[in-house]
Amino acid sequence: MRLVLLSDTHMHHESLTVPPCDVLIHAGDFTGRGRRNEVEEFLRWFSLCEAREKVLIAGNHDFLCEEAPDLARSLIEQTGARYLQDEEALVAGLRIWGSPITPRFGRWAFNRDRGPDIAAHWKLIPEGLDILITHGPPHGLGDRTWSRVNAGCEDLLARVRQVQPRLHVFGHIHEAHGEYSLPGLSTRFLNVANCRLMPFGVRPPIVVDLEPRPTPGHGDVSSARG
Repeated sequence: MRLVLLSDTHMHHESLTVPPCDVLIHAGDFTGRGRRNEVEEFLRWFSLCEAREKVLIAGNHDFLCEEAPDLARSLIEQTGARYLQDEEALVAGLRIWGSPITPRFGRWAFNRDRGPDIAAHWKLIPEGLDILITHGPPHGLGDRTWSRVNAGCEDLLARVRQVQPRLHVFGHIHEAHGEYSLPGLSTRFLNVANCRLMPFGVRPPIVVDLEPRPTPGHGDVSSARG
């Protein structure tokens, strides 16, 4: 099954070429400032992408999704996409759970204080997932900023160690794009941020082949391309 993975397109989506796929996933920050007209413009483009299923979470720039959640969900789901906000969906035989939450910095959407506040969200992540989508990275994996700070969430990493999804997809830290792994853990970690740092340029989408589990506890992930 062919997956195409996007994140942090920030209104530069028209510069991307999205290949046909079974499941198209966007890990948040699809707008610049989360205004309704930006959301609608992105969704017009997203709806035209050739994919059997589409999954979308918000990011810290997508203010409409936090300030008017019912409206945002309605706009997204009118396109046929699945919108996930601390929730799970079964998509093309794959168990997928998504969240927009990131550790607090500045005055952005979906920010939570590190510690018990943000850990409460991660406790909702179930075991047995095929794909975990979070806007931000776990600590130490795809989270290194230009200023050499590891900006990822320690509590998210702890929860991923517990539940071990097959694939963890995120973005948020534009300059840490790429694939990561942890010794002794089968989970593959992918920072799929499309926008580079200023001045913006865009990277192509990441493509992954992932088959639904034939029986509980079995499955295989092939190589990523991007």
